[in-house]
Amino acid sequence: MRFVQIIKLSTDRADEIEALHDEWRAATEGQRTALRQLVCEDRDHPGDFYVIVEFADRLAAEQNDQLPATGQVAGRIAELATAGPEFVNLDVRRLDED
Repeated sequence: MRFVQIIKLSTDRADEIEALHDEWRAATEGQRTALRQLVCEDRDHPGDFYVIVEFADRLAAEQNDQLPATGQVAGRIAELATAGPEFVNLDVRRLDED
């Protein structure tokens, strides 16, 4: 069953977080299990961000979380946040792609 994690955080240092995201992608090349990642900013609340990450299943998400670079970069991102991060873990019950 597909698994999606939504991470919400607020920051006034989005460019620095974006650079850390790029650093994480480089450090986990060939190792990460995320299938797709979407980084969104709330249009009505600038500075509020949502990161939506899709995995094949919960096990793949756990494997991704155990990568050393994931923990290191996540800690540095949390330091740049003014609120959060908050996590929502979702099992995908249905996916319609038209």
